[in-house]
Amino acid sequence: MTHLRPSISIPLGTCLIALGITIQSVYAHGPARAETDTDRAIQFPDIEGHQTLVIDLHTHTSFSDGHVWPKIRMEEALRDGLDAIAVTEHLEYQPHLGDIPHEDRNRAYEISVDAAKESDLIVIPGSEITRQDDAGHMNAVFISDANKLIQVDNPPQDPHDTLGYYQAAAAWPAQNAVDAAHAQGAFIFWNHPFWSAQSPDAITRMNAFHEANIKAGRLHGIEVANGQVYSEETHAIALKYDLALIGVSDVHDLIDWDYEPHKGGHRPVNLVFTEERSAAAIKEALFAKRTVIWFRNLLIGRAPEINALLKASLSITQASYRLGTMVADVTITNRSDADMQLKNTSELTFMEYADHITVPAHGELTIGVKPGKLQKSLSLNFEVHNALVAPKQSASITLTASITPPTLETAQ
Repeated sequence: MTHLRPSISIPLGTCLIALGITIQSVYAHGPARAETDTDRAIQFPDIEGHQTLVIDLHTHTSFSDGHVWPKIRMEEALRDGLDAIAVTEHLEYQPHLGDIPHEDRNRAYEISVDAAKESDLIVIPGSEITRQDDAGHMNAVFISDANKLIQVDNPPQDPHDTLGYYQAAAAWPAQNAVDAAHAQGAFIFWNHPFWSAQSPDAITRMNAFHEANIKAGRLHGIEVANGQVYSEETHAIALKYDLALIGVSDVHDLIDWDYEPHKGGHRPVNLVFTEERSAAAIKEALFAKRTVIWFRNLLIGRAPEINALLKASLSITQASYRLGTMVADVTITNRSDADMQLKNTSELTFMEYADHITVPAHGELTIGVKPGKLQKSLSLNFEVHNALVAPKQSASITLTASITPPTLETAQ
């Protein structure tokens, strides 16, 4: 005889709690729980008259060709101490569409906003316009509706047909997408024009499509650094055409995989100098081109922004003569995330160091300076080798300090 056990219905949540698993840890939705990790947070000082915000303007999730859910991107941003992050899914290239169908192209942004809602992280709406022709790839950020930037008239029946879907979507002229983004007041920039998949020699060249959009006020920036690559040719084009200098992670996998912050690495980001900490202020600063790129311990920007950042980052915090000598101990303090690589260009020479010194990030270095005589102030001129104001052109800084000479008897 078969004995039937009574059916018992236990809510899923009760089962999970009994197993020590919370509902929040099971579902990919809900608020991000990460906090800033001081060992990996990207930190630079405010410059005179402006706040310094750390921003990544180019990221991907599983809603296009990334491999993580939007909530993970938000948690990474919080750990890295970002002030803002843009969600910029490919509109036309949708390799996961068969597995994650989404007619609303704003969905990744909406999930990201929900994940960031219990933090002060600013989430910027954006999309990546994707073409194989001269238009290449472009990001439009601060858009209001991503759905208006794409039109697919004859999509393939099979949602797993990634190439077929891309070809159908890319048949809509790229200029239409740019115009639609411009109508929404978007800040638009040209992505990785040095990408060897589209430019085999990896050399950026201006073309008619982008030049026309610059003249029409529809292209405002260009990626000078993307992922692991910095392009001198792109840097030169940015300066020639007066475009905002953009540096991004363009992350598809985990930040920890691609940039290894646990080993001292960092994602490429923009330092954006704003009037206040808000999305509107970030947008205003981008259009005003108040940006510096932070890329693999290299700072890249126009002279006014680079000089302001160096002034806020480096200073002489202590200077005194060694007892019985005319040698001054000078302590240089660095308030930034960059290990500042300095070359002495002044006439003064050093005791323990040659002309090249490195002041560690958020640290200090004391050097013995030989002014040749007792004097009440010192000025040291340096080239900052890891701060570029143009291709192959380093920034310069002068550090000054008052110093009280000892009495003549003590000095002798």
